[in-house]
Amino acid sequence: MANDFPLRNRLKEVVQAFDSSSILVIGDIMLDQFVWGEVSRISPEAPVPVVNVQDETFLLGGAANVANNLRSLGAGAYLSGIIGDDSHGRVLLDLAVKNHIGTEGIIQARRPTTLKTRIVARGQQVVRVDREERKQPSPDSMKALLSAISKILTGCRCVIISDYDKGVISRPLMEFLAEEASVRNVPLLADPKPSNYILYRGVTIVTPNEKEAREMTGIRLDEAGNLAKAAAKIAENLSAKGVLITRGPRGMALWQEDRGLFSIPTMAREVFDVTGAGDTVISVLALGLAGGLKMCEAAYLANIAAGIVVGKVGTAAVSREELLSAIDRAPDIKLTASAG
Repeated sequence: MANDFPLRNRLKEVVQAFDSSSILVIGDIMLDQFVWGEVSRISPEAPVPVVNVQDETFLLGGAANVANNLRSLGAGAYLSGIIGDDSHGRVLLDLAVKNHIGTEGIIQARRPTTLKTRIVARGQQVVRVDREERKQPSPDSMKALLSAISKILTGCRCVIISDYDKGVISRPLMEFLAEEASVRNVPLLADPKPSNYILYRGVTIVTPNEKEAREMTGIRLDEAGNLAKAAAKIAENLSAKGVLITRGPRGMALWQEDRGLFSIPTMAREVFDVTGAGDTVISVLALGLAGGLKMCEAAYLANIAAGIVVGKVGTAAVSREELLSAIDRAPDIKLTASAG
């Protein structure tokens, strides 16, 4: 990054123009259900609390939360994946429409909509119940999905892969996306799951956290120089142009071919909750690239956004106004290559 901090003005110009970009999010779409209640006694049937339910709420989860982040930032967002033809699927679609998320790429199939139910009493989660099917979609469902994606891609400046290892991210899908992104010259970003590591070949940027980077490479990251080695190995194996490793309180590290590793210190003032921070990072990274920022500039912007979201409790999104304000407070730093 250049010494001049007219860059601050450039970042703000790009953020203010977020509404001119549309991003396609593809992946495992989930519905988050929160059941709120009070506990006043222990069940006579088993040593477990009895929760007296007082309220319940539904939120967009998984890949749908990435799309929700994009909308919170003022950008256009399309969501593509497979849900069930069931009541929870209809709730999810209603939420997406209310949030002005494009749903043309969502395919309803004979599988349950992934539902994560969290029962919360007195501010604490008592238990989480998951309802899901983790197998690959049927050939008919995949054919319908690829057809829908092909139509949406024409109007999108960037594609985000949001993988929660529920089956949607598969070889046929990724081979199709890698080819389409290359032909259309559209950046393809992946928030990875190590179990699907090799499927991401051909992505522009992959954004693992430190644990995922270690699992993807087998390289311990607590020794000098190993962060750069792990990032370079991931990039080589996937033919990726960049690897952005999120490091929690230590910020981020961006590796680029022929430029080495660039360290970006955290912008967080206080860390309350890292839930959903990865969704914010990849959303802002995609919008930065779509707006014409260099990869290191887009990563810096994403790091500023991450510093905002970790200061909130629960799955949260960042608004454009919050990001603009945080840019004003951001230090005039210089991204320099490091040993990792």
